[in-house]
Amino acid sequence: MILARRLLALPAAVLLAGIALAGCATPVAGGPSSSPGSSTGGSTEQEIDAAWLDNGRMIGIVTQGSSGCVPIAEDATLDGAVLSVTLVEPDAQTACTADYAPRVTLVSLPEGVDPAQDLEIQVTGDGRHGDTDLDGVAGLTPGAETDYLPTAGWTDADGQFVILTWGSSTCAPMIETVTTSGPSDVTVVFASPPADQVCTMDMAPRAVIATVQGLEDDSETFAVLTGAEFDNVRIPIVGEH
Repeated sequence: MILARRLLALPAAVLLAGIALAGCATPVAGGPSSSPGSSTGGSTEQEIDAAWLDNGRMIGIVTQGSSGCVPIAEDATLDGAVLSVTLVEPDAQTACTADYAPRVTLVSLPEGVDPAQDLEIQVTGDGRHGDTDLDGVAGLTPGAETDYLPTAGWTDADGQFVILTWGSSTCAPMIETVTTSGPSDVTVVFASPPADQVCTMDMAPRAVIATVQGLEDDSETFAVLTGAEFDNVRIPIVGEH
């Protein structure tokens, strides 16, 4: 299948952490589960994590909620070293999975963000707020255009990283297993898609969360992607774990 090179600016096609998509799971009325946390001035505080992706062109923001209703980044602005992101939940009529899980929203970064420098991220939207600090990573060079290659980055959560891949927005790969395969290697096996799967002919960013334990501390780490459309693709996981 020839994929049209149409980059989706923001993540309607964001993947989930090895969890069934909304259309294949038990729906619940309304939106995703409410997140725990303190409420201040009508806004509920939510835990936020983030990871560098696509050589510093994007970040993946990890929030908690229904895995079938991933919020979309409506706006991202930079003020000094502070990135402000507005997240919007799906329409209230959307059927959402009745779970509470980490999910990824991809954010294309505005001009001026230097991934080699620390970045404070403030997230607001739909009655929620949260913030996190993302440590800079030396050697990331965003440039003007993506090369459409898989990338991965660590979040601050223990053993958690985000994998970004490119392809059909309706046929995003799903993780089957994640295992430590060496002192600094993680093998990520993706599930084989159904033989009769029909995919849209677009080229979209897709993100998925993985978690692993047992790696050597402070060592450079790599993810080996296999299964589905991947044939032992080895990529660095940027950042610190």
